[in-house]
Amino acid sequence: MSTPAFSSRPPAIVIGSGFGGLAAAIRLQARGYDTTILEMRDQPGGRAYVFRDKGFIYDAGPTILTAPFLIDELFALAGKRTDDYVKIVPVTPYYRIVFHDGQVFDYTGDEAEIIEQIKKFDPADVPGYLKFVEKSRAIFERAFIDLADQPFSSIADMIKVAPDLIRLRSQETVYRLVSRYIKHPLLRQVFSFHPLLVGGNPFQSSSIYTMIHYLERKWGVHFAMGGTGALVQALLKLFTEMGGKLQLNARVAELLVENGTATGVRLESGDTFPASVVVSNADVANFYKKAVPAEVRTKWTDRRLEGMRYSMGLFLIYFGTDRTYPEIAHHTIVLTERYKELLEDIFKKKILADDFSLYLHAPTRTDPSLAPEGCECFYVLSPVPHLGGNVDWNAVKDNYAEAILASLEKLCPDLRKHIISKIVWTPLDFERSLDAHLGSAFQFEPILTQSAWFRPHNVSEDVKNFFLVGAGTHPGAGVPGVLSSAKLLERILPLASSFGK
Repeated sequence: MSTPAFSSRPPAIVIGSGFGGLAAAIRLQARGYDTTILEMRDQPGGRAYVFRDKGFIYDAGPTILTAPFLIDELFALAGKRTDDYVKIVPVTPYYRIVFHDGQVFDYTGDEAEIIEQIKKFDPADVPGYLKFVEKSRAIFERAFIDLADQPFSSIADMIKVAPDLIRLRSQETVYRLVSRYIKHPLLRQVFSFHPLLVGGNPFQSSSIYTMIHYLERKWGVHFAMGGTGALVQALLKLFTEMGGKLQLNARVAELLVENGTATGVRLESGDTFPASVVVSNADVANFYKKAVPAEVRTKWTDRRLEGMRYSMGLFLIYFGTDRTYPEIAHHTIVLTERYKELLEDIFKKKILADDFSLYLHAPTRTDPSLAPEGCECFYVLSPVPHLGGNVDWNAVKDNYAEAILASLEKLCPDLRKHIISKIVWTPLDFERSLDAHLGSAFQFEPILTQSAWFRPHNVSEDVKNFFLVGAGTHPGAGVPGVLSSAKLLERILPLASSFGK
């Protein structure tokens, strides 16, 4: 089918320019729509925002790229190659995991290397690990390859896959499934932490998320040279070359609905944008509550949204040093002695504990251009309760940041003496700057009863011609998840030339 002339393209609006929004806009443009992205902030990227200070370039996140073929697919839609726009390189080790007692596990995609790492802790766990890999592969092939880009728009869709989900023990938690195969307590942490990367508690998240282990093993962990912001700019350049448009500082105040059908949006400025199709990459809970008229929301009412469970929040420190730390890996995970107990404090009790586990990102290990010469660029992330708890972030922010930086001096000697740039973010900033409900970093917590059909659907149940992409809809958070949510548009949206027929 030929692409309609530009002037005859029906208008489409994409709300938000995170990876889900950018991917959705590119796919809409390729499908024949005249697409405009409306971004509420002063630069594109959503959670992949970029901070600049004193010559340091800080990626706000996300910083872990997996399944890069999903990015390649977007460029291929326009007959282009990713490499012509941005350079994406592999990172190894994927993660360096540092335990409270100083032991280290270098996590890679090489089976022989992982086996050698396991042997340092307990050689008896090697056979169990190999069985776990096979289980992870089986879950990956069904949950990601077969279902990640399949819409769950009706209960019938869920019923069809229920037998497979039962067979794969998706009702179990990640930690419990890992524990079936691996006995050493520290190794159980190594192979169960992945749900934290998408906002989940390993002791509560469905074992479906063990597929991340095999996904990384199959496609690796990567980094975009120039930072994640360089990938955002590459996708934006592709989109505008295809004829798409971006408007910054354009916060959507209302989804316009007539006779149950989306007809466009109204900005806070009062400007309106008519559209045949509206796709939201915004925080699902807050967008439904604030921008979709309550009278048309029979499914996703305020009460239902308040009853959902939301992911943890994040406390982040972006900092630059006037010296380098070449011994630090690109991705380092520092685990405290308390594993389950700390996660209960964060997810269940919603209290700020005295101890913490951390993710340290050192992008200058791969790309020194992100910092001035002879300097190093970092961010450190601590999972914390979302704003449903009683933490007074304004009161504790400075002391908590100081405690985290002091703890990092075990890895980076005299760190605090060498910090010359620093930006601190709390869940309050997620709420204020990203309009994240409860300051949640990943929207809905990834438990079984909030997965697939149980999440807000990609096709809105309340408003016709209104669609959802991003972390708050199927399949979920993480770069592969949000890119797959945009890929779903191929299955649920008609070509522009046949729209409305």
